[in-house]
Amino acid sequence: MRAVVFNRELSYQPNYPAPNPAEGECLVQVRLAGICATDLHLTRGYMDFSGVLGHEMVGTVLEGPTDWTGKRVVCEINHVCGQCKLCQSGLSNHCKNRTVMGIAGRDGCFADLVTVNQKNLHLVPDSVSDEEAVFVEPLAAAYQVLAQSFIDSRTSVSVVGAGRLGLLVAQVLATKGCNLTVVGRNPNKLLLCEKKGVQAIHVDELVARQDRDVVVECSGSPAGMKVAMELVRPRGTIILKSTCADNEALDLAPIVVNEISVVGSRCGPFGEALNALAREAIEVRSMISKTFPIEDAIKAFDAAADPRNIKTLLSMG
Repeated sequence: MRAVVFNRELSYQPNYPAPNPAEGECLVQVRLAGICATDLHLTRGYMDFSGVLGHEMVGTVLEGPTDWTGKRVVCEINHVCGQCKLCQSGLSNHCKNRTVMGIAGRDGCFADLVTVNQKNLHLVPDSVSDEEAVFVEPLAAAYQVLAQSFIDSRTSVSVVGAGRLGLLVAQVLATKGCNLTVVGRNPNKLLLCEKKGVQAIHVDELVARQDRDVVVECSGSPAGMKVAMELVRPRGTIILKSTCADNEALDLAPIVVNEISVVGSRCGPFGEALNALAREAIEVRSMISKTFPIEDAIKAFDAAADPRNIKTLLSMG
């Protein structure tokens, strides 16, 4: 099968071995996949990953239980044991024995075929297109912010970073009617925020008053964390939504002095994300900058790393 593989360097491989589903797993034919910042960080050494990349996808079940075969699905990325203390206590996304699609210990979805635990599958409604469904995983991660912090119309919130994830987080937060601003560097992405009805500020024009109740850091850079610390009020909350492979030192003294709560935030509820897309509460099509066939994966990664683009997709069709 065709696959995009990272093993010290990124390569497109036309004859990569097809996976064999284990007991309880389904074989899924990938239709469309999305490149995210984590994929880019993995190619720079994050998580010391080797194998097929990719974790954002929509596909069709080829092999599995009859009630799933032929169905169009999206897939949760954490494959867990279900037996450890964390799994038994409802924290299965933090299972000590987990593998993570295209990130840790398991091949991902930048390929014709991928194996997925049946329990990880979610049916895609007919009203949600492939181009929308490919956003379910990052959109679910955006909804996790609401699960981890109480936000209503009286809450002042800033999102740092107007890229792929920041735009999704901003749209999700906007549904709560909060006092919301997005801080970023790219004028085109800030303009897209404005078009979606969200106030956007260029970081160079920012007046940091340390008055925000909640700051969601989505830039994936140490500089973004510095901005977040300048924005959040004493005893406010910073929610970290992005991973960063850079090793730049950070002065965390403001966290201590201002008694800031720092919350790590990762995967989220697929059901809420699918529901939001189905009822058109969140718009994602305008975020798609380019779509490449899998054979042009190297060009696709270059495009995904280009700050002029927002979302780059890989098509297996």
